[in-house]
Formats: sequence, C-alpha cells, structure tokens
Amino acid sequence: MLPDSEPLQQPKSRRIDALDLARGLALIAMAIYHFTWDLGFFGYTEPGLTAFGGWKLFARCIASSFLFLVGVSLFLAHGKGIRWKGFWRRFAMVAGAAAAISVITYFAVPDDLIFFGILHQIALASLLGLLFLRLPTLLTLVVAVAVIAAPNFLRTPFFDHPAWWWVGLSSVNPRSNDYVPLFPWFGAVLLGIVAARLATSSGLFARLAGISLGSWSKPLTFAGRHSLAFYLIHQPVLIACIWLFSQVMPADIPTKEVQFRTSCERTCQETRDAEFCTRYCACMLDTLEKDTLDALFAGKQTQELRDKVNDSAGYCTAETENASP
Repeated sequence: MLPDSEPLQQPKSRRIDALDLARGLALIAMAIYHFTWDLGFFGYTEPGLTAFGGWKLFARCIASSFLFLVGVSLFLAHGKGIRWKGFWRRFAMVAGAAAAISVITYFAVPDDLIFFGILHQIALASLLGLLFLRLPTLLTLVVAVAVIAAPNFLRTPFFDHPAWWWVGLSSVNPRSNDYVPLFPWFGAVLLGIVAARLATSSGLFARLAGISLGSWSKPLTFAGRHSLAFYLIHQPVLIACIWLFSQVMPADIPTKEVQFRTSCERTCQETRDAEFCTRYCACMLDTLEKDTLDALFAGKQTQELRDKVNDSAGYCTAETENASP
C-alpha cells in the first residue's frame, strides 16, 4: 500500500530495498508530472499540456506503477495470512488522507474536486484486494484483464449519476484534478498480486531481499518507505514555490479563447492532421457562444452543455470535411 514500512516485507523477513527504490522512483516521476501541471495552472506552460500526448501517457504509467506496487505490497504483507491490526491501521491512514484531500479541494478548487483520486482508489483496492490473496493466480489474472477492459465495453448512462462516478463506467468522465476510478485501475492492483505470487513462488523476492543497494539509493528508498507523507507534502511545497516565483515574475496568461483553441487542436491532432484541426477548432470557437465557453471553463457537466458542444462538433466536422480539398 502507499503508506510506509511493513507492507513491503513478509513476517520475519528482511525488507526488500529494491521495492522501496521502485516506489521512490515512482514518487519522483509523480513530482515531475505534478510540477509540470502546476506550471500550467499558474500559466507558465501551454494550456492543458499535461492532458495530452506523452504527458498523458506518463501520468498513466505513474498511476499504474503505484497501484501495481499496492498489489505487490498487499500480497507480501498478508499473503500468508491477513494481519488485521496492521491492515486497518494503514487503511485508516490512507482513507483519512483521501478524505482530507477531498475536503481541501472542495474548498480550494470546487470545480476540480478530487472525489476519487489515487488515494481513494488505494483504500478501496486494498479492501477488495484481500479477496484475491488466496484465489488461483490464473483467475486473478483473468479478472485483472476484465477490469482493465471493462471501460471499453460497459460504459452506460446508468453510471452518469455522481453517486456512481467512483465506478468509472459513466458515459463521460467527470471533471477532476485526480480521477482514478475502480475500473480500469483496480486491474493494476490485481496484476501486482499476480506478479507478487509468481515472484514469491519462483524465489525472486528471496533473491531481491539479499541485494544491498549503494548509498546513492538512500534518498529514494527513504521516500519509498514514507510514500504517504511524500505524497501529501510534495504538492503544497511545489505550489508554494511556484506561487512565490509568480509574485516576482507573473506568467502571461492567455485568454480563454486562446486556451480553448490550443486544447482543441491538441485533442484533435490525436486522430486528425494538423490542417484539419486548425480549421475545425477555428469553427468550434466561432460556433460556441461565450456563455458556453465560460461554462466549459467552469467545469460544468450538464446534459444541455454536452448537447451544445456535440452539436457544434458535428457541424464543424462536417463543415471542415466539406471544405477540405
């Protein structure tokens, strides 16, 4: 699990420094991504930079690695028998931290409320993961694949109600600064359980436990052992540093129209060529009313707003395709 110490060791076994190192590297990668996101929040990078292309893939790899390690840690700590006292203590730490983040973001950035982020996922996945510690490896692997694939086949408007957003099967993903729902992300935890079971049976963990890392690794392994504290502290520190810098050298923040067009073209170019996207996004900007643009930037999720955007998208797609040589 994300909290420290004992989850990365079996009872009466030497701690596996290599796993602490892996978690420490994941934490550094996370800090790099968040620092880049923070720069965009203060207007120092292009709008939506971290939501597209390589940065989007980078974020998914980071989340996957954390959740994979949750599964590994869960098996190492409780695979031979659930130690309930230690489990509930760590569960309370993660769940409490998740609740605190929800409360803080509710007041600080209500339009981007973190209602089910990585910590919420870890808390729920830790509970559900207990059910798979004794199940056959092949069955756990099959369930993992099914969980990962589910959003591609099972999305339905039934899950569009906010009470079901944590599931991850709504027709449109809700807006949030950190959204890590049950599907597909629980699949990464199950893959971690599968990998840990195979590594244990093959003797890999026993060999890893005998490896002593050099002094160069101490900062990373230390962070890995105290990952929850690192997670909670790093963002306030990064934001404070960038805020202080912005008081001396404020960013030149583009207008909403420029931000929308830049974001539109980045999204469009994932499936279309640049010339088409330039024309298409110019059409979208001309078609959407100012009130609609303001509502989009406010993060509203109403059906009426989605219908307006979809109508404009359909119109502009047809117009751009007809205008193409």
